[in-house]
Amino acid sequence: MIHLPASRRHFLSRSASLAVAAVLPLAAAPVLATPVPARDLALFHAHTQETLDVVYAVGPQYLPDALGSLNHLLRDHYSGAIGRMDPQLFDLLHRVRQLLGNGNPFEVYSAYREPATNQHLRQTREGGVAVRSLHMEGRAVDVRLPDTSLAELRDAALSLRAGGVGYYPRDGFVHIDTGRVRSW
Repeated sequence: MIHLPASRRHFLSRSASLAVAAVLPLAAAPVLATPVPARDLALFHAHTQETLDVVYAVGPQYLPDALGSLNHLLRDHYSGAIGRMDPQLFDLLHRVRQLLGNGNPFEVYSAYREPATNQHLRQTREGGVAVRSLHMEGRAVDVRLPDTSLAELRDAALSLRAGGVGYYPRDGFVHIDTGRVRSW
């Protein structure tokens, strides 16, 4: 063991204490986390004339109140029945809007449909309504996006390869769903 004179020991001890004291505030300081991205949607329901602009998720967490508001807005506009929409459909719409760089609200023409409504539409329309429509499961929406052509909207949705995309230029909307990847 090496014996240092008292003044030298005191100097080294004091220096070490000061060095630790200088580092401790940095170690104890909160680490600035990168912001958690929020996901939002803006919607206008063409049949009910209702609008909603809402943050529905922050990071991996969906916000229950926002999901409830989205479910209400996207209800069966024929019967008023409220279904549970697939949150992944909201993510898909959010991604489409980001991809297009268009902040306008989606115009919604159809979203959740209860089975009786779906059956009625099958009987009164000439095609275009599937027997096992994903609308009945809350996994589909028919939309358009102002200031974006239907073809651009279709192409953006197709490019994500995240579900089904139907193109209905005569009816003025694009069908987007969270089913298997397909197009028509």
